[in-house]
Amino acid sequence: REILHEAVRLGVDLIDTAHAYGRSEELIAEALHPYPDGLVIATKGGLRRGGLPDGRPERLRADCETSLRRLRLDSIDLWQLHEPDPGIPLEEQLGAVRELREEGKIRFIGLSNISLSELRRARELIEIATVQNRFNLAEQGDDDLLRACEAVGIGFIPFAPIAMGGLVSPSGALAGVAARHGTTQAQLALAWLLHRSSVMLPIPGTGSLEHLREN
Repeated sequence: REILHEAVRLGVDLIDTAHAYGRSEELIAEALHPYPDGLVIATKGGLRRGGLPDGRPERLRADCETSLRRLRLDSIDLWQLHEPDPGIPLEEQLGAVRELREEGKIRFIGLSNISLSELRRARELIEIATVQNRFNLAEQGDDDLLRACEAVGIGFIPFAPIAMGGLVSPSGALAGVAARHGTTQAQLALAWLLHRSSVMLPIPGTGSLEHLREN
């Protein structure tokens, strides 16, 4: 709760969470509700226990409504499909999400863990505001997806922006560069992302006030 309060005090205006992240949504509400003006809460749905996608329309609706209740919201600013379910036509999954938006329960729609071809298909069905995929200085496999987002003004949310700590090591590749610039390796990795693209929205996670302030 201290970290959430400090994040807002420092000017953080987007918090990313998910139905699948345990008590995260409830903690956000406990700490920050009623939310300050300008704070965007982004959440995700469609992932069942064990990390497997579940894109059944009834599951997506249930996840969205649970998130609304946990976050104490009437409408979710940005709701993201956590991962497309290969067992269910994308048209059915996004059709369910469209209904939720038409009912006012969702404002903007995002996709997570998707391919470039899935993004193209999705955009034929519904307006997409953001894409959230794993991307960082060491993992740039979705560069083509990032370029596609840039071309049409879709926000790109790189999760694991410092590779789950993998880019921060006393003997790591960034150590010497960070030392020359008088910065930390994590700060260097985040700055690289911000300079990489104008649509980049890094979401570094942290369990400490020290790292929050550093980020």
